[in-house]
Amino acid sequence: MESFSGYVPILLQLVLAVLFVAVTLFATHLLGPRIVTRKKLKPFESGVKSVGDARQPFAIHYFLTAILFVLFDVEIVFLYPWAINFYELGSMGLISMGLFLLLLLIGFWYIHRRQALQWE
Repeated sequence: MESFSGYVPILLQLVLAVLFVAVTLFATHLLGPRIVTRKKLKPFESGVKSVGDARQPFAIHYFLTAILFVLFDVEIVFLYPWAINFYELGSMGLISMGLFLLLLLIGFWYIHRRQALQWE
């Protein structure tokens, strides 16, 4: 029973989050307007009339930039715990983080060499 007591705050936070979502959804359903018209049921496309095919090709650079941002942003998640526990990790922590940063720099060098971030 003692090991379960450590999970009580997490369980309480989960219950409160689910209750908040449930109450919010119920309140918006209860308080929201119920006017149903043909114009209201029509799909809304951000105020721009839909013209042509939705499958128009566009530059892959948008996807590539987003993926590379996520890839290089996630490395920060690994750098924070290392920076906080720098003295406790000792020389093995320094070596492993050096290897991690070296692999990261090799990846960045590869991206730069392939000109993946060059916009035309």
